[in-house]
Amino acid sequence: MSQAVLNQPEGEDVSKRIFITFSVMLATIMQALDTTIANVALPHMQGAMGATQDQISWVLTSYIVASAIAMPLTGFVAARIGRKRLFIYSVIGFTIASALCGAAQSLDQIIMFRLLQGIFGASLVPLSQSILLDTYPKEQHGSAMALWGIGVMVGPILGPSLGGWLTEYYNWRWVFYINIPFGALAWFGIAAYVKETSIEADRKFDLFGFTLIAVAIGSLQLFLDRGESQNWYSSMEIIIETGLAALAMYMFAIHMFTAKKPFLDPAMFADRNFVVGITVGFMMGVVLLATMALLPPFMQSLMGYPVLDVGFLLTPRGFGTMAGMMIVGRLARRVDLRYLMVVGTLLMIFSLWEMTLFTAEVSSWDIIRTGVVQGLGLGLVFVPLSTMAFSTLAPKYRTEGTALYSLIRNIGSSIGISVVTTYLAHRVQINHAAFSEYITPFSHPLHMAAEKGMYDISTQVGLLSIDAEVNRQAAILGYLQDYRLMMFVCVVMLPLIFLLKRTKS
Repeated sequence: MSQAVLNQPEGEDVSKRIFITFSVMLATIMQALDTTIANVALPHMQGAMGATQDQISWVLTSYIVASAIAMPLTGFVAARIGRKRLFIYSVIGFTIASALCGAAQSLDQIIMFRLLQGIFGASLVPLSQSILLDTYPKEQHGSAMALWGIGVMVGPILGPSLGGWLTEYYNWRWVFYINIPFGALAWFGIAAYVKETSIEADRKFDLFGFTLIAVAIGSLQLFLDRGESQNWYSSMEIIIETGLAALAMYMFAIHMFTAKKPFLDPAMFADRNFVVGITVGFMMGVVLLATMALLPPFMQSLMGYPVLDVGFLLTPRGFGTMAGMMIVGRLARRVDLRYLMVVGTLLMIFSLWEMTLFTAEVSSWDIIRTGVVQGLGLGLVFVPLSTMAFSTLAPKYRTEGTALYSLIRNIGSSIGISVVTTYLAHRVQINHAAFSEYITPFSHPLHMAAEKGMYDISTQVGLLSIDAEVNRQAAILGYLQDYRLMMFVCVVMLPLIFLLKRTKS
C-alpha cells in the first residue's frame, strides 16, 4: 500500500482524499457510461454510416472485446511503469479516442477508434478502485467503495437515458464528445494529487500466458456477442470461437499453476474472500445488465413507450442504487457487511419476483417502484462485496486483483445478456406453440371474441390479427420467464454470501 498518502497531517490528508476521489470517480463514470451510452445511438450511426445491422454491431463488439483483452494487462503495466502514469495515459488515450469516435466519417474509422477506446478504458475502473483502497485507511474502505460503486453501477444505468437524450436533441456524435470534459478534469486531478507507486523494473512479462488468456477472453466475448445473430452452433464461426475459448482457458489454467512467473499469480486464489468475491461479482454482473437489456425492448415493443420515456422510467433505478450505496457508507463500520448483502439480495429477489407478474398493462409506477427496489438491493450488495473481496487480499495483489474482479464482472454481464436474449427467443417459440393449441375452430372463448366483434375469424386479416395477438402474449410470457431466471440467479447467490469471512476494521 502507498504509505505516502496515509502518513500526512489529517487536514491535508482529508482534502487530498476529496480531490483524488473526485478525479478517479470522473474517470470511472466516463468509462462506465460508455458501456451502455452508445447502444441507443446505434440506429442513428447505422443510417449515417450506411451500414447493415450486423456491421453496426461491431461498434459495440470491438469496444467490449478490446476492453476484455486489455484489462488483464493492468496489473503488469502498472507495476512496470507506475500506477499513476498508467492511469494518466489511460485517461488521455480514452478521451482522445472518444473525440475521434465522435468525428469518425466511416464505419471502419469508428470501429478502429472504438478498439482504441476499449484498450485505453480497460484500466480505468480497476485502477480507480485500487487507488481508492490505498488512499483511504482500512476502516473507511466501505465508504470509499460506496463512492466508487456509484460510478460503476450508476453509469451503465443512466447511460441509455443520457444517450437517448443526447441523440434526440443533439446528435449521436455527442455520446462520445461528452467524454472530453470528463477526461480533462480527471487528468488534471490525477496528475496533481495521486501519488505514484514503486516501479518493478525487473518484473518479467509472461507473453505465453497473456496470449492464452487474450485468446480465451477474446473468443468468449465474440461467441457471446455474435452468437444470437449467427444462430449459435449452426454457424462455423461460433463453433470455432467456442473451441478456441475452451482450449485456451484450459491451457492458461495449467500454465498458471506450473510456470515459474505466470501472468496471474495463483497465490491470489488462495484468499477465500477474493475467490468468493469474484464468484458473487460474476453473478451480480449477470443480473445487473441482463435485466437492463430486457426492460427497454419490453417497454418499447409491447407497451408502446417512446425511447425517451423508457430512459426516464429506468433512471429511478439508478437513484435506488445510489441510495443503497449511501446507506452502506453510513453503516459499513457498524454492521456486519454480510447482513447488508443478504438484505440487498432479498430485495433483488423480491423485485424480480414482482416483475414476473408484469403484464402489457403494467403501470409506470410499478416499473419505477420495482426498479428502485432492485437498484436499492444492488447498492446494498455491490459495495460490501467490493470491500470484502479485497479485505484480506495482500496489498501487492491489489491492482491485479481489481483488474480480475472487473473483468469477471464484465464477462458475467456479457454472458447474462446472451443468455437472456437466447432464452427469450427460445421461450417465445415454445409459448407460441402452446398458445396456438387453443386457437381452434372449436374454441369457445375464440367464438365469444368473434361475436363481440374483436376478431373476424372468417377472413385472412382476422386470422392474422389473432396470430399477432398470440405472438404478443407469447413474448410477454417469455420476458416474464426471463425475469424468473434472473430471480433464480439471485437465489443461488444468497448462500454464497455466508462463505465470506467477516473482517474487523
